[in-house]
Amino acid sequence: MAKGITRERIVAAALELLNEKGMDALTVRALASRLGVGAPALYWHVRNKQELLDEMSTFVMRRVIAALSEIAPEAGWRDGLAAYARVLRAEYLQHRDGARIFSGTRFSDPEVVRAKDPWLARLTAAGFSLAEADDAVDLVTAFVVGFVIEEQERSQSAGADPARYSLAGRDAWLGEGADLVKVAGHLRDDGDRRFERQLTVVLDGLAARSRPA
Repeated sequence: MAKGITRERIVAAALELLNEKGMDALTVRALASRLGVGAPALYWHVRNKQELLDEMSTFVMRRVIAALSEIAPEAGWRDGLAAYARVLRAEYLQHRDGARIFSGTRFSDPEVVRAKDPWLARLTAAGFSLAEADDAVDLVTAFVVGFVIEEQERSQSAGADPARYSLAGRDAWLGEGADLVKVAGHLRDDGDRRFERQLTVVLDGLAARSRPA
């Protein structure tokens, strides 16, 4: 085992590599080169790329949990889930392809998984069944992941090709008709306002299913 190589150092280097070159360039070989060791040295700590992504996702979720710990215990389920969504999005946006590292990963720290228990308790106390409470957390998570993936992909694509999302060019490409599609395109807003508006729709849907005791 290479001296000085720890999981924490591996994850820090992996996040740096991710930010510089993106998800597709993040490989065990490239990471080993950055750390100045041979790839076999990393296999003492992470067996493959999927396990590396698990560690990175766990690191991000620890930061999310730390931020959420500052929320007052008496906060309602809706405010709690909204705060969770905002913190999760903010953490993902700190890293290139940040939302993509979460998809399909498994947390490596049991304390991260245990931290979900108080949220399930809050939701079940508000009238959700346990299955519905679990679905609610998963639904908000899926919304954030999908929103940020689209958000980051559009930003990166526009950076490479500023004309890619030109509304004038799109209108001309659509030709005659499709007037509502054209108007909707001009009404579209990105970023925080769109996120908050769509998050409200998700939370409204969950509220309609709750059954207060």
